[in-house]
Amino acid sequence: YGGMGLDFSYNIAVAEELGNIRCGGITMAIGVQVGMATPALTRFGSHELKKQFLVPTIAGDFVACLGVSEPEAGSDVASIKTTAVRKGDEYVINGGKMWITSGSQADWMCLLANTSEGPPHRNKSLICLPMNLPGIHIAKKIDKLGMRSSDTAQIFFEDVRVPCKNLIGEEGKGFTYQMLQFQEERLWGAATALIPMETIIQETVEYTRQRKVFGQPVLHNQTVHFRLAELATEVELLRSLLHRAVALYVEGNDVTKFASMAKLKAGRLTREVTDSCLQFWGGMGFTSEVLVSRFYRDFRLMSIGGGTDETMLSIICKYMDILPRK
Repeated sequence: YGGMGLDFSYNIAVAEELGNIRCGGITMAIGVQVGMATPALTRFGSHELKKQFLVPTIAGDFVACLGVSEPEAGSDVASIKTTAVRKGDEYVINGGKMWITSGSQADWMCLLANTSEGPPHRNKSLICLPMNLPGIHIAKKIDKLGMRSSDTAQIFFEDVRVPCKNLIGEEGKGFTYQMLQFQEERLWGAATALIPMETIIQETVEYTRQRKVFGQPVLHNQTVHFRLAELATEVELLRSLLHRAVALYVEGNDVTKFASMAKLKAGRLTREVTDSCLQFWGGMGFTSEVLVSRFYRDFRLMSIGGGTDETMLSIICKYMDILPRK
């Protein structure tokens, strides 16, 4: 279908390299395209669907988005309310999606919707939804704290009709497919954070070496250079966890626990690194002229998007079998 046929470790190598882009929004948009909206289609979609949607997406002719989150169902995927009711050979879609990356420019959406009245984990399906159909309303491009170069949209569906053949895989398996997509998304997210954190630490070293306070460079204070050494160590630990998880995943193992750990650690560490380094930049760090302030805003999303820190902790607890027993 136009791809190179490489294993998932190459996705992560690319994700790490994209961290050299001095803007989180671009990397995130690429991540949605290759690691969030398309894995389920690649694994479970029909040959016809792949020809129609996957081929032009891989070629870069189509922009894809992922339609999961809703105003009352972000990390709680099972609570989505959007419906796709089968009528003849079509689904009729009603509802809405929120915080959709690339939503205002996407050619198609990998939509998660309720296709039956059954249990919440078995009543959902993924559907390839062309974004030019009647009844699709892009309400607004959301103004955000960070990732400001990435368009994030609120979208409503009003009696949108899409052929049933646009169903990805089996009806009712959408929740399961989406959970599989999430693991790749979370590993990708952790990978994209590594080089930005290293960059911020190194730029902080260089700035504090030049900036003098009370007659000496800021860097010469032990509390500063020890803290930077600690942060660099934490980044390397995250890289090791990520690479272990990816190696196990490529071998065919379930890495849900490790992917959740990497996502949790990446979210918390990006906050820790950017906050600590911004402090050492002083007043300059509070301006929009330096990279540390941009990454301070951009990477705050890491602990929210793709599953909150609290959701990651719940997943880890489940795999450790330490949740309260009912």
